Amino acid sequence: MTELTHLDDQGNARMVDVGSKPTTDRRAVARATVRMKPETAAAVIAGDAPKGDVLGTARLAGIQAAKRTAELIPLCHQLGLSFVGIEAEVDGPSGLITLIAEARTTSQTGVEMEAMVAASVAALTVYDMVKGIERGVEITEVVLVEKSGGKSDWTRAGLAQ
Repeated sequence: MTELTHLDDQGNARMVDVGSKPTTDRRAVARATVRMKPETAAAVIAGDAPKGDVLGTARLAGIQAAKRTAELIPLCHQLGLSFVGIEAEVDGPSGLITLIAEARTTSQTGVEMEAMVAASVAALTVYDMVKGIERGVEITEVVLVEKSGGKSDWTRAGLAQ
């Protein structure tokens, strides 16, 4: 069994000391999917949602969330992010909105959590902005698609950009 890195000798949760790790360029991409009725997706596309620009607001919310990840996830390190971006794609006929979040830094630890928090909060923002049209909206997944930098690179088969 692998040693649990986030536990001290007494079994208490702790932040990992990354001070001796090399600083490298890090990148992570996460995806969130929001499912709704095609009519609701059409309102998002047309810009007719009651709360305004759904996708623009979701992008800003995701970026802001990535910058606050260490405040939300207790054992995450505070990172100086060099880039956070959110791309949104709406498939009106199927009622799917796909949000792709990318986070980058040059650091001693990765940005997977920042990318996943960005995608999650962007999806939650879409939900919040369309709930006045439809109550049955679902966030169907939030997944890490890929990460690079550090000890190893990783890609989820079939999902990498």
